[in-house]
Amino acid sequence: MTNNYKLSKAALSAVLLLSASPAFAQMQGIDEEIIITGARILEGSVDDAITGISILSEDRLDDRLAPTIGETLKLEPGVSSTFFGAGASRPIIRGQGGDRVRVLTNGIGSIDASSASPDHAVAAEPAQAEQIEVLRGASILRFGSSGAGGVVNVIDGRIPQDIPDGVEATVRMSASSVDTGFELAGAVDHEIAPKLVLHLDGTWRNASDFRIPGFAESELFREAEEEEEHHDEEEGHDEDEDHHDEDEEAEEQFGRLENSFVESNSITGGLSYVGNRGFIGVAVQRFESLYGVPGGHGHGHEEEEHHDDEDDHEEEEHGHGEEEEGEESISIDLKQTRFDLNAALELDGFFERVQWVGGYADYEHTELEGDEIGTVFANEGWETRLEAVQAEKNGWKAAYGLQLRNRDFSAIGAEAFVPPAETRQIGIYTFQEKQIEDLHIEGAVRYEHTEQTNLDADFSRDFNLLSVSGGADYHFTEAVRAGATVFRTERAPTSEELFSNGPHLATDAFEIGDPDLNKEVATGGELALRYRGKNSFLTTNFFYTDYKDYIFEMPTGEEEDELDVFQFMGEDAEFYGFEVQGGYELGDIGSAFVSVDGLIEYVRAKTETSNLPRIPPLSFLVGGDIEFTNINLRGELEYADAQDNISMNELPTESYLLTNAFLTWKFPGEQNVKFKLSALNIFDEEARQHSSFLKDQVPLPGRNFRFSVSANF
Repeated sequence: MTNNYKLSKAALSAVLLLSASPAFAQMQGIDEEIIITGARILEGSVDDAITGISILSEDRLDDRLAPTIGETLKLEPGVSSTFFGAGASRPIIRGQGGDRVRVLTNGIGSIDASSASPDHAVAAEPAQAEQIEVLRGASILRFGSSGAGGVVNVIDGRIPQDIPDGVEATVRMSASSVDTGFELAGAVDHEIAPKLVLHLDGTWRNASDFRIPGFAESELFREAEEEEEHHDEEEGHDEDEDHHDEDEEAEEQFGRLENSFVESNSITGGLSYVGNRGFIGVAVQRFESLYGVPGGHGHGHEEEEHHDDEDDHEEEEHGHGEEEEGEESISIDLKQTRFDLNAALELDGFFERVQWVGGYADYEHTELEGDEIGTVFANEGWETRLEAVQAEKNGWKAAYGLQLRNRDFSAIGAEAFVPPAETRQIGIYTFQEKQIEDLHIEGAVRYEHTEQTNLDADFSRDFNLLSVSGGADYHFTEAVRAGATVFRTERAPTSEELFSNGPHLATDAFEIGDPDLNKEVATGGELALRYRGKNSFLTTNFFYTDYKDYIFEMPTGEEEDELDVFQFMGEDAEFYGFEVQGGYELGDIGSAFVSVDGLIEYVRAKTETSNLPRIPPLSFLVGGDIEFTNINLRGELEYADAQDNISMNELPTESYLLTNAFLTWKFPGEQNVKFKLSALNIFDEEARQHSSFLKDQVPLPGRNFRFSVSANF
C-alpha cells in the first residue's frame, strides 16, 4: 500500500481475519426463482417482472467478479462497460451511460464523481456484493428520472435486517496471473446483545500493470497516426521532437499496459436493532482506491530518456513501480467516507410497511501527474427516500414515495473542466400493480423538481420533470407469457452538460457546456416474450426509444489548448435493439448433469445527423456446464462483432472471440468451502471494447488464470 492511504493495515487485517466476502452463488437452476430484494418496492421474483431484469448472485457473481462494477456486469444482457483500465469501469446499458445509468448501493446513489467522466471510478465494492441487480422498466422511476437508461443496484449486508444464527462469517481470497493481483475480502455478522446485530466487512486488493496480447495501440490507430505525421511533413510542419518521442514510446508499449495498476481497500461497520415488526440500522464505510489511468493523458512532458531492453524488462517486473524518467503518468487517489441509515416497520391497516433509507458521503479524488497534484474533484452529497407500501387488496398492490437528493460538486486544478456546482432534487412517485387472473398490469408516475446552480457565476436552472411508465403481461400458459411496456421520461441536464468549459484530458477534449439546454425527453417501449419449461427457457426483449433533445457532445472542428473542442448539444435521437437469452438442460449423461445456455444482443443508436459514439456492437455469449457431485465445469465463447457504425472522430473496432473456462470444486462433505479456478481469454486474443473511450490505446487484458477460495462459517 502507498503511504497516502489512511486506513490502518493492521485494523483492516483484523477485520478480514474476523470476516469475509459474501458467498457468491451457483448458477441458478431453470426452475429456481431469484428474488429481487432491492429492485422493486413490491417484492417479487425475476419472473414477476414485465421487462428485462438481470440478477447476478452466488456462483455467477463469483465467475464474473472484477475490481469494478462495469467489468463485473459487462456480460449481462444489454450491458457493456466504459473500461478505462483496471481501476475505472462503469456500466453501459443498451448503449446508455453516464448520468443515464444510476449506480446504487443498497438503493441509494453511489455519491461519487463516476458519472462526470469515464476515468472516475465508482465508489462501490463488488467483492462485498451479495447480489447485483440490473433494472429496467417502470420500477426505475423509484430511483430518479436520471436513470433513464437503467439502474444498477449493488446489494450488500452492511445493515443487517435479520438476526443471524450465532456468528456468521465468510472469507474469500483470490489471485490472478495477468496482473499479479491478490484480493482478500470478508464479512461477519453477530448478535452482540438481544436483537442488536453487528456487521463488519473489509476488502483489500492489489494488482500490478496487466499484460496485453500485443501493442497497446491498435493497428488502425497507429496507421492513422502515421498518416497524420506524413501529412504534417508534406505540409512542412515542424513536429515537436518531444511529442514525436512520446508517440514512439507509446507505440513501443507491447506485452504489458503501463500505468494500469490498481490498489484499493475498504472497511465497513454496521449496527442494527432487529425487532419483531421491523428494524433500524446504521453503517459507516471508508473506501479508498489508487489506480493508474493508462493511455498517456499527461499535461506535458519534460525531456525523456530512452531505456534499453534491460531497463524495460526491469520495469515490467516491478509492475507500476517507476514510469520512464520525466514522463508524467496520471493516477487517481480516491477516498470516500459514507454513512447509511435504513429502517422498516411492519404495520396493520391500509399500509402494511413503511421504509426509510438514506445515505451521506464525503467523496474526494486527486488526479496525480507523476507526484504532483493536478486536479482535485470533490463531491459531498446526501440522498434519502421514504416509502409507504399499501397492503394488497383484491390483487391490487401499490407504493408511494418521497425522494430528496443534494450534491455539491467541485473540481479545482489543471483539469477543472466544470465549475463548482450544486444540484438539488425533490421527487415524489407512486408504483401500482394489479393482478387480474392471468393478466398482470403495472404503472409508475414520478414528478421531480431539479435545480442546477453554477456557484461561480451564481446562475441557476430549474427543471420540472414528469415521467410515466406502464406495462402489462399475460400468461398464456404456465410456460409462455408475453409483456409490453411503454414510457415517457424526462431528464434534466447535468451540471457538466450545462456548465463545462475547459480541458478534459481523460477524453482528449475541450468540453463546452450549454446553459440553455432543454430537458431531455425519451418516449419508447419494450416487448418481452418468455418461455420457461421444465428443462429449458427462452427470453426475448425488443426495445425502441425515441429521444427529443438527446444531450451529447458534438465535435465543432475547432481546437483549444491543442485539444479538439466538443460542444454539449441537444438533438433528436433513437435507440433500438434486442436481447435474446436461452438455456437447455440436457440432463444426466453418465455421472454428470449437462446444460447449455446462450445470449445474443444488439443495439443501434443515432441522431438525425450522425451515429452516436461508443455504441456496443452485436455480440453473443454461449456456454455449457457439466456438473458432478462436488465439481462444476463451465466453458464459454464470448464474441463481439466489428463496429463500423461510427461517429465523427471515431475509428472502427475489429471483432474478437474470447474463450473462457471455469472449474469449481466444493470440498466433499463441507459445502461451505469452495475452490475456483478460472481461465479467461485462454488463447490470448487481442480484444478492444468499442464502448471504451480508450479502446485504441487500451486493449482488454490478455490470458488470465484466476484462483479463489471461499468459505462460510
